[in-house]
Amino acid sequence: MDCIFEILEALIFLAIVAVIVFVMVAHVTASAANLKRDEKEKRFVTSSGVEELFPSLHDPPSVELSVIVPSYNEELRLPVMLDEAMDYLENRQKRQASFTYEVIVVDDGSKDKTTQVALQYTKKYSAEKVRVLTLVKNRGKGGAVRLGTLSSRGRLILMADADGATKFADIEKVEAALKDLSSKQGDVAISCGSRAHLQEDAVAKRSFFRNFLMCGFHFLVWFLCVRGVRDTQCGFKLFTREAALLTFSSLHVERWAFDVELLYIAQCLNIPIAEVAVNWTEIGGSKLVPFWSWLQMGRDLIFIRLRYLTGAWKLHPTVKSH
Repeated sequence: MDCIFEILEALIFLAIVAVIVFVMVAHVTASAANLKRDEKEKRFVTSSGVEELFPSLHDPPSVELSVIVPSYNEELRLPVMLDEAMDYLENRQKRQASFTYEVIVVDDGSKDKTTQVALQYTKKYSAEKVRVLTLVKNRGKGGAVRLGTLSSRGRLILMADADGATKFADIEKVEAALKDLSSKQGDVAISCGSRAHLQEDAVAKRSFFRNFLMCGFHFLVWFLCVRGVRDTQCGFKLFTREAALLTFSSLHVERWAFDVELLYIAQCLNIPIAEVAVNWTEIGGSKLVPFWSWLQMGRDLIFIRLRYLTGAWKLHPTVKSH
């Protein structure tokens, strides 16, 4: 019996040591928010081939809406999404003379012709409406969305996936929820598109293993980081300019879990968040590898919590990019 107690004590001691080591590793390996960019990433190309500097998120807004489209090897899926988005935006501009917009396609270090495909829309609609930000190397979806946002001119800023899985016209529902929050809370608010209403059908179609991973991820999100938002990962989120500045200036995670950190930052800063059901369709060609991507996201969730808890990461909402 004494031997069993000694073994249990040893195991508890080792577990405590492992936790301490894990926390120390999380703290020591933490890096600052990467707001720097290569000189080539500071410019966009106009329809006539002239290079011009991107503006800054710190500047006053000059258009009503900015749409940020992170794209990695999306030469095939991007045209479908952009055709739908541009059709909606152009028609809305015809209906509302005061409505102005821009679309910023962020090529996240693609190896295909994503930039060339996007530049065809610049030539068709002008650089006033469609701009392409080509990153020198792959940063991850979060890094791409952040640099696109920091280069935007909109009073409202929408992040939208390049696969076009969310019906673009649903921006009106997301925008209505944002305006409702803004009227009550001021100019700082976030409205998230949500697929939570589709969860029951999705569970029925997914394998047991994928459902297990999904449930584990949702539990970690709720337990460690964000509560009150059922679907943190839908790539259709609308920010007021002020909310985007406050959240993206402090964003550290550049891969798949960046949405969670954004919402975690927002809740820490008491930024109101709405969640709105949107029409969503599964589109083939996802870059997310189920097992390894979920493991990476699980690790990132733990690191997000630990690094803010230990002070390795701090909120710096007024830091300027270089």
